[in-house]
This record gives sequence, structure tokens and C-alpha cells, in this order.
Amino acid sequence: MAHYALIDKNNIVTLVFVGKDETEGDWETHYSDDNFQCKRTSYNTQGGIHLLGGTPFRKNYASIGYTYDKTRDAFIPPQPYPSWLLNDNSCLWEPPTPQPDNGEIYLWDEQTTSWVQT
Repeated sequence: MAHYALIDKNNIVTLVFVGKDETEGDWETHYSDDNFQCKRTSYNTQGGIHLLGGTPFRKNYASIGYTYDKTRDAFIPPQPYPSWLLNDNSCLWEPPTPQPDNGEIYLWDEQTTSWVQT
């Protein structure tokens, strides 16, 4: 069982679905058409790390609304806040200052570009 993402002409993921394993044929080509490109995605890949110790695949598991970056061969989630920067290694967005790690719950405040304890 393999997972695939359909990508529109703006490189936005519009659908993620379960399909045939790549070992049985070139399913990326099979599922593609004139309007959508198909790319396989790994359910176990997040931030460029395979969660089960395997080989990471396309940086992140695709979700609807993600962007496919052909140069990086990566799925990138939408930018959560204008001040957050893309980590080139993980292809995940990071805040300009790390979230405090003291056991408390924090929310990001874009207006002050800081973490606020809830």
C-alpha cells in the first residue's frame, strides 16, 4: 500500500490517496493527467526523518494545501505565520524564536512575534 498526492498546476496538493505500490509499476505516471501531477508520499516521513528508521521520502507526508517544491523534491506545509522561516533541511516552518521548553503551554503571538503562555 502506497500513498500518493495529486498536485495542481500551482504545485498545491489537492488530494492524498492510497494506491498501488511502486514495485508493481510506475503509478505516479499512471495517476497523473493533463491537470494533475501525481507524486508518491511517505506516511512515515516528517521533517526529513523517517519515523520508523527507514529512508525519508520527500521531506514530509503530503496533506491537502501543502506545496510540492520540485527543486527540493519536498512537500511543504502552508506557512503558519508571516514571521516564520522555512528550514531548508526539514522543509518545515520555524518561529524566529524557539518555543520555551519548560512544561508550560504557549501560543504564538504574531503581533509581538513571541510566545505567550496560556
